[in-house]
Amino acid sequence: MKFLVCIKQVVDTSKMEVDPTTGRLKRNNANSIMNPLDLHALEAAFSLRDEVGGTVTVITMGPPQAAAVLKDAVAMGADEVYLVTDRAFGGADTLATSYTLAKAIEKLGTFDLIFCGQESIDSNTAQIGPEIAATLGIADVSAAVGISYEKEGFLTVKRQIGGNIEVLELALPAVVTATEALNHARYPSIKGLLKKDEVEIGNLTAADLPVDPARIGMKGSPTQVRQVRPVVPPKKENLRIEGKTTEEAADLFLSAMQKLKVI
Repeated sequence: MKFLVCIKQVVDTSKMEVDPTTGRLKRNNANSIMNPLDLHALEAAFSLRDEVGGTVTVITMGPPQAAAVLKDAVAMGADEVYLVTDRAFGGADTLATSYTLAKAIEKLGTFDLIFCGQESIDSNTAQIGPEIAATLGIADVSAAVGISYEKEGFLTVKRQIGGNIEVLELALPAVVTATEALNHARYPSIKGLLKKDEVEIGNLTAADLPVDPARIGMKGSPTQVRQVRPVVPPKKENLRIEGKTTEEAADLFLSAMQKLKVI
């Protein structure tokens, strides 16, 4: 079987900085990591490859520095990796990003299963996986907590709906987005770590893909992030009414509610 995994380089939330001039996140390799849920998408593909055989191709879209997460994927076991990169792709929202990734996937060939992390920690939209599926015209299931390949041409997928588990039979080809509960991501192997710095990363630019220029980058993005700013948590204050009379306690409570602008 042929598996493809979409991953993303994101800013580590513990090292997040905002450029005071542009109001945008500062992105560099020093504060960047692979999106955590993408590790579980990779593990899903690796586990199925181990079980039924096949290859795992990994792609990411971003600036040249995003190649770092592709090398991490190689260390974990990826067979082929591709970087979708071009200034024309800059400023893309989820719609333009998913369109570009879908065109890159079409360029690379046909795949039985495409995995994505359910969402990224820098935007939390959970839209990329379903939008890729819609663009490619194939089925998808989001937020998988369990998968098994029991019948040829179909994948059994479990996802949690409230307090219940929904079990679906998904006809392939299809897209599945992974949650943290889906599996435990493997560690890089020694062989993989030695291979990661020697791997050939394929580059795909706008000129390489059959894209409509009006649907990529900022031109193809109906939503725009105007500014990102840090939020300082409000200072916590304890309200003590112990030893107060009923009237005094009521006055303290009323004052606190007014301060919080609840009333």
